[in-house]
Order: sequence, then C-alpha cells, then structure tokens
Amino acid sequence: VETAALTQAVLAIAHDDDVFVETAVFSSREADADDTGGDDAGAPGFANTPDSDPALPANRAWARAVIERVESSTAGDAVIAAARVDDADALEAIIACVAAAGAAWGATPAADRAAVLQAAAAALESRRGELIEVAASETGKVFAEADVEISEAVDFANYYAATARELDRVSGAVFEPARVTVVTPPWNFPIAIPAGGVLAALAAGSGVVFKPAPQARRCAAVVADALWEALDGAGVPRDLLSLVDIDEGGLGQQLITHPDVDRVILTGSWETAALFRSWRPDLPLLAETSGKNAIIVMPSADLDLAASDIVKSAFGHAGQKCSAASLAILVGPVARSERFARQLVDAARSLRVGPPSDPLSEVGPVIEPPQGKLAWALTELEEGEEWLLRPEPVAVGGDSSAAEAPEAYDGRLWTPGIRTGVQPGSRVHLEEFFGPVLGIMHARSLSEAIELQNAVPYGLTAGLHTQDPDDLALWLDEVEAGNLYVNRGITGAIVQRQPFGGWKRSAVGAGAKAGGPNYLIGLGSWRATAGAAQSATLHLRGLDSRISAVIEAAQPTLDYDAFEWLRRGALSDAVAWHREFGQVKDVSKLQVERNLFRYRPVPVAIRATRDAAWQAVMRVALAGVRAGAAFTLSAPVGIPAPVRRALGDLDVPVFVETDAEWIARLQATGIPRVRLVGSRESVAAAHTALAAGVGGDPDIAVYANEVTTAGRLELLPFLREQSVTITAHRFGNPDAWSSEVI
Repeated sequence: VETAALTQAVLAIAHDDDVFVETAVFSSREADADDTGGDDAGAPGFANTPDSDPALPANRAWARAVIERVESSTAGDAVIAAARVDDADALEAIIACVAAAGAAWGATPAADRAAVLQAAAAALESRRGELIEVAASETGKVFAEADVEISEAVDFANYYAATARELDRVSGAVFEPARVTVVTPPWNFPIAIPAGGVLAALAAGSGVVFKPAPQARRCAAVVADALWEALDGAGVPRDLLSLVDIDEGGLGQQLITHPDVDRVILTGSWETAALFRSWRPDLPLLAETSGKNAIIVMPSADLDLAASDIVKSAFGHAGQKCSAASLAILVGPVARSERFARQLVDAARSLRVGPPSDPLSEVGPVIEPPQGKLAWALTELEEGEEWLLRPEPVAVGGDSSAAEAPEAYDGRLWTPGIRTGVQPGSRVHLEEFFGPVLGIMHARSLSEAIELQNAVPYGLTAGLHTQDPDDLALWLDEVEAGNLYVNRGITGAIVQRQPFGGWKRSAVGAGAKAGGPNYLIGLGSWRATAGAAQSATLHLRGLDSRISAVIEAAQPTLDYDAFEWLRRGALSDAVAWHREFGQVKDVSKLQVERNLFRYRPVPVAIRATRDAAWQAVMRVALAGVRAGAAFTLSAPVGIPAPVRRALGDLDVPVFVETDAEWIARLQATGIPRVRLVGSRESVAAAHTALAAGVGGDPDIAVYANEVTTAGRLELLPFLREQSVTITAHRFGNPDAWSSEVI
C-alpha cells in the first residue's frame, strides 16, 4: 500500500474530515461493519464443524459401535511403537530431517500450505470414530467429551488454513517461517490440543517434531497418522512431521535445547515452562499453562442456571481441564441460600460416574489414581472448611455404576466433591488440583469477589452470573483473565468463536490465543520490506494529536527517508487500530450468544540497543502511544532532548542506562513484556543477555523482531487479547441486556 493510500485510509476514518484529537483509545461497544471497514467477518471462508448429533438414529448406532471398541482398542499401537527413540544420535538425525523439510515447506506459498491443512481437516473428520475410540481407551474421555475434541481439531485445521493466507499479505513486512517447531501437548485434551499445535506450526511454514504426553501416546499416533495421510495426498514428504516418543529426561532436554529448534509450543503447567527455560533461557516458547478459575454468582443471577453451569464447569472430564471451575464465589445472600446449596449438591450428585465404555457415563476417570495434592484435595479439609458433598472413590465391580469397569479404572473413579468455607489465601483458593473438587467461597460484594477471583497467580477463564448491567460493567473493567464467560459455563471454547488463552501465569510468550486471529503471527519471524513509494506530501493530517506531537518532536533528528518511514508506520497503526485493535468484535454473530473479542493494554519495557536507528525506536514508541499502554523507554546512549520532552509530556519514563542496570530495573518492576529495538545482531545479543540475566523467567515475554511499518504487527506487543462470551437469551427468548455495557 502506498503511503498516499494509507493517508487516505486514515482520513476516511475521521468523520467530516476532522482529525483525531485525543482519540478514545478503545471502543466500549461491539463494532459493526461500518466501524471496521467491513473487516468483521472472521477468517475468510471458515465455518465451525458441527459435533455429532445424538438425535439421529444412525449417529447413535455409530456411537454404540465406537464405545464397544473402547476396552479392546489397539488404535495407534503400531505407529507409536515405530516412533520410539532411545538414542541421542537417532534424535539428532530426526531433527536434521525435519529442519531440511521445514526449509522447503517454509518456501511454499501460504495458499498451498492452506490446501494441505484443508486436506488434514478432511482426514481428521474421516477418523472421528477412531479418534474418539483411542481418546476414551487411553485417557478415559467419555464419548461426548471426546466428540467435541474432534470437531475442535477439524476446526483448527480449517481455521489455520484460512489465516495462513494472511501471513503473505501484511503490508510493510515479510514473514519468515521457523524451520523446526517442537509441539509438546498435554494428556487431558489428547486430540484437539496436539492437533492444534501441529497444524498451527505447519500452517506457519515450519517443520514439526511432535512429542506426545506419555499418557496419550496412542492418541498422538492416530492424530499424526491422519496428518501424514494429508501430506501424502499433497506429495509433501512425511519428514515434515516427525512423531517422537522419547523419555522426559535426557532426550527431552536434548530436543528442547537443540540449536535447530526455533520454537516450542507447550500446553502444560507453568512449572514445565520454567523447567524448559532453565534448560535454555532464551527459548522461544509459546505456552498455554495453568488455570485456577472461579465463577462469581450475584444475587440477581438465575440461580438454577448458575448451579447447572458451575457443576458442568467443575466436573466435566472429572475436573481435568485447565479451564475448569474449581472455585465458586457466592456474593451476599447467595452465600446464605440453603436452596442454592441444595441445587449444587443435587446437580453434582446426579452425575453418573463410570468408565468411558459405559454410554451412560457423564464423568469418567481421572488419568491415574490420585496422589499428591489431588489426593489431599479429595480427602482432607483445611481449617474452617466442611464438605457440602464429600467425594468418594467408586469401587470397580459390585453394585456401583462402575460394576462392569475393568480393573484399569480401580482408584481412578471419584464422585464429585464440594467443599465450603474456603478461606482467602488457602490452598483451595490458590492451587490448581486438576480433579473433581469444587471450593465455595463467600464475598460481601462484587468488588470483594473480584479481588478473590484475581488473587490467584493465573488468569485463564473467569465466570460471572448476574442480570445486573452494573455488575457486568464493573466485572469487565476489573477481572484479570483471558476468557470471560457471563451466564454460562466457563469451559468448552470453540475455535474463532472463543479464541483460547490466558493472562498472567496462564500464558508464556506472546500470549496470542489459540484459534484466534494472531496465533500464527508469533510462529515465525518478521522483517521489514523496503517500503512503499513515497508520498508527495509529508503532512500528518488524520493522526492522533499525541502521535503527531511525538513525530514533530523527532523530525529534527531524522532525514527525509526516516521521517517518511516513521509517518508511514503511524498511518498504518491508525488503520490497524480502526479495523482491529480498537474494536470489540463478534465475528460469529449468533443470536443466542454474544462472542466478543477485544484487546486490553499491557505494560511494556522498550529497550534500544546501541546501534538502534532513532526512527525505529520512535516507531515502536508511537505504537505504544497508539495502544494506550504504559511503557518505558531505555537506551544505552542519550535520547534527543525534543523527543525526551515529547515523551515526558505523555508520562513516558525515559532511562539512559547500561544493559546491566536495565536488566536489574526490569526485574524489580515486574513489567511482563519487553520490546527490543536494534540491528538483528545487537538484538540477538541483547535477548541472550536478558534471558541469562533473568534466568529465562517465563513471566517475561520478549519481542525481538525487526521493526516494521506494519501496524498489524507493531501494536501487538502492547496489547493482550480477551474473549468475552455472554448468553444473550432467557429461556430461548432474545435478551439484549448486556448490549448497554459492551
């Protein structure tokens, strides 16, 4: 896009040719097509895949056949046996093959990669029955829980196919794929999350080393086999995707620390992310980690609905979801309601606990007999607590609902537990147990409830039940989580509809949500293009007055080309803000549910290296101003006085300090994101020094790409994503109560 065209695009945003003057940073209401220039329809051509409909007789017969195969299933056995690697040299050879295949794949046009992903979607769909069978057999997923996972895996393939094409269309920047990405998924979503990670890496042009969770090896094997089928059909070498079954120790460390590994996609605990970073402090790691999630229930809530949603969110898949509700915070009279307590107990007690081979099972087994903190949570109470519903092991055999369960489930089947009287700061308040245990807390007000909800170190999902718009407004302003849910359960995110990922220690790295519009952007590197043709004029019409002031202050320090490049970046920011980052969007447009996607500012530390060009430093600072984020600017050399004064007028702290002084100050401030600016060589050195200085701290995300004029990229370090899902009906009748708030 030429600069002149950018200028016209910016001017078109303003009404009646007025320039922006202290533009409102974020929209507070859902955008329509006029607000976003028509860019509110989601990924082009994408539609979510339906789950299996049990109302159809053919589907019921098919499901019975799948369930009958569960206990005798050997799906994936041969493939995972062939993937076993016990030798360091063999692993080295595999990585080399993936790197070579990844280099060729990365040179393939994004549209061609997208076609392969669409074939992968078809392959996964064709194996729906086999994938459900192996998930149930190996990890204990009941049919309904496994079926939605297959839909999600298919959705990931089609969604990333659609968004991959956008990587080749970013004006002002060129995407450089990683050669090798390691995908290390968890066992609790043994189909969707592994498939999502592998498919995202393939969509972004990378080769993949797929290291499955030990508890879900066979599931990974069936997923990999389906994806190889798609590669075979497209004539793409299978070396592009290598499944490796290796030990968690020596070979695992060799894989993660290998110099040819450009990215690691992890879904697991924050502690695992910290372990990986202890092995390799500068590891480019994108991780969805732990969650300790709560649902707040207000006096205005529909208590029948709240009880149902809490129970479903707490005990689905036996509570083994990172998004599960392990806390319910009852406000005011709800905490004293005996009727509500009975509803919770009755709903939880009515759930049928049994093996996945029983088609009536609603809650399946935990992955292994409880030990450690889960065993404690199922059997012991802290001071002030009591059991509202005591969890009990379900004996295999006898007269229980698990009478026909094989011995493999012995000790793994537990009825739901509900403990009340949970105190602020207690273990149940702050720790993730990953099992069928719900804690009940009391609060006197919504503000107090939000404090309890935010007090945990994680920020993955959060829920609110209310019918009061004032409650909703306060909660949306103050809650600290990536996925918010109002008057519904807090599990079951759907690709594009509710992109999934958290805040705080629920995310490591860039924090882009899986199944969302920015996820692929972080799976490679970006470099600046030479730029568009220069404009005949250098005016700043149409730009926010704050941004114009900084550009004008920097002008005496810049030559013509540098000034024009900086102006082009500011124009691109304005367009990207108007079309994407400043808006609240609902691309799904369901009548019964609002699925909103928005961005919130996040603190950033900008660090310029000694050889950084001033226009690049200022370009990044302008993005921070545009995003309304709190940021600091640090450099090892003096900053031009006019620029320093202009940033000072915007309350931007500016520091001139050594690398050691900057790293020490960064650690003391706890700023979660860093944007490095300079030449590739100096930025790489600064990244290495920073990683060593902070010990690879997973709480710090580092953005080290070359600075570009693309607002679509440069605004991302200053923003974090948030999905807001609100039930928009009452008993099937449309209810627009939330539209006056967001």
